[in-house]
Amino acid sequence: METVLLLIHLIITLALIGVVLLQRSEGGGLGMGGGGGAMTGRQAATAMTKLTWALGVLFLANSVALTILAAQNAAGSSVTDLLPPDTGSVDAPVLPSGESLLPPTTGDAPLTPPRAD
Repeated sequence: METVLLLIHLIITLALIGVVLLQRSEGGGLGMGGGGGAMTGRQAATAMTKLTWALGVLFLANSVALTILAAQNAAGSSVTDLLPPDTGSVDAPVLPSGESLLPPTTGDAPLTPPRAD
């Protein structure tokens, strides 16, 4: 059932995108304006507006249905159920001694390399 609703949701989404892109631009948003859309005339604009509203309502209703279905399928389970059981003890990390933090010494080697004159 969830797969069917997801497929319907995809179809509604693509249709909604197409209808919005086909509508005539009525403003100068971002400097773009004018130009005729795919449909012209007042009746066509009203039809496109109604179709946009219908697809929007279907999109919202389908989203709510998918949310309810997902909540029912996940009832009684949680992501935290996948964690291993807690043993109750926490092991503190072992800190290295002060000498192991120093770089290794090479004996009586000079600090600077000899100059090649």
